[in-house]
Amino acid sequence: QVQLVESGGGLVQPGGSLRLSCAASGRFLSIGTMGWYRQAPGKQRELVASITSDSATNYAVSVKGRFTISRDNAKNTVYLQMNSLNPEDTADYYCFTSARLSQSASYTSWGQGSQVTVSS
Repeated sequence: QVQLVESGGGLVQPGGSLRLSCAASGRFLSIGTMGWYRQAPGKQRELVASITSDSATNYAVSVKGRFTISRDNAKNTVYLQMNSLNPEDTADYYCFTSARLSQSASYTSWGQGSQVTVSS
């Protein structure tokens, strides 16, 4: 099993910044792609950003240029630096990771969610 623990959400004013962190722990051979989804009330879940094990990144159009995803493989941790936040970024943010448990098995885990509220 792989456990993900998120931190870093909160309330911020428009134009402000926040950094989310998500640390993976448990029994696994390796960690593959890591990333973040978000879901705002009444809206569909949206992939915000992802990063592969060799650090190739992918961003939603709505956050490109404002958000930066990175990872520390030694710590099995993924980060989401969010700058120039606006009220449309208000949502619950969920990290995910794909972990290889054995030669023939992989598993996708989810964090508990971090609430991000952008409001004046």
